[in-house]
Amino acid sequence: MRRLRVLVLMHPDFMPPDSTDGYTARQINEWKTEYDVVSTLRAAGHDVRPLGAQEEIKPVREEIENFKPHVVFTLLEQFHNEPTYDQHVASYLELMQIPYTGCNPRGLILARGKDLSKTLVHHRRIAVPAFAVFPMRRKVKRPARLALPLIVKSLNEDGSRGISQASVVDTDEKLAERVAFVHERIGTAAIAEQYIEGRELYVGVLGNNRLRVLPVWELKFGTMGGQAIATEKVKHDPGYQERVGIVDGPANLAPEVRARIQRTAKRIYRTLGLDGYARIDFRLSADGTLYFIEANPNPEIAKSQEFATAARYDGLDYPGLLHRILALGISRANAGASVG
Repeated sequence: MRRLRVLVLMHPDFMPPDSTDGYTARQINEWKTEYDVVSTLRAAGHDVRPLGAQEEIKPVREEIENFKPHVVFTLLEQFHNEPTYDQHVASYLELMQIPYTGCNPRGLILARGKDLSKTLVHHRRIAVPAFAVFPMRRKVKRPARLALPLIVKSLNEDGSRGISQASVVDTDEKLAERVAFVHERIGTAAIAEQYIEGRELYVGVLGNNRLRVLPVWELKFGTMGGQAIATEKVKHDPGYQERVGIVDGPANLAPEVRARIQRTAKRIYRTLGLDGYARIDFRLSADGTLYFIEANPNPEIAKSQEFATAARYDGLDYPGLLHRILALGISRANAGASVG
């Protein structure tokens, strides 16, 4: 790939240092994606300029006018501290007619709402857990159709924010308590969905029109006690991961099961209007039923994260992955419009 001017948008708190020397694993974990993207693109010869952006859009416009990037690599997962505002940043870049990486605004909207994405996918005859949404400041009453146990999450936060062992509830009292926790601590509506006992599977998809589906990846919970769920500690605490043996890797599946899961991931990606890159999360129950859990457009792409490790297993090294993501953003802009 030719030498590019790349503006990398990120949360100001995650602006990475020039080196990881002297930092603990927990500190590095906070900004590992930002560090890996910036350092890898610089090592590949690109002119890379990181920019922390969260409260004001004006600095983004000024940097675009002054730096004149060929492409914006967006690592923003929220704006004004609202996770649903990331689609506005993508829309702004489209209005500025600047190529950007990752998903288009429509796909971000459809995927971010866990209720909306499940409803759309269910209409494609793909299994989803039964669910109910509990808006803010409403009395919690479990619908009769929704059987316990349930897992309670934020309706639109990702990264397992707010998820712990207490998120799995087996009484109406615990359901009300956990919904209140999400409302008060996370500040969003809550979704309670049927808890699916089974294997935790992730499938990365890369592409705009022609799609590359990465190998099926499995999160294994080691000696973790309680329910086998991807809590905040499981996702973000390196010490805990090492202590209990949390690992991820290629799922050991029969070839026909693996192919079915990959086909389903591709159907979901298209159903939700996704492009760029995304990770589709599933639960595979003991009876072989594959349940769609959620879609994650613009997932974490640190070298150590599932998306990058699955790509490497599939023959696409980390610099190659980042270059492919850049190329997809540029080609979408050259095509003249986002998906949908």
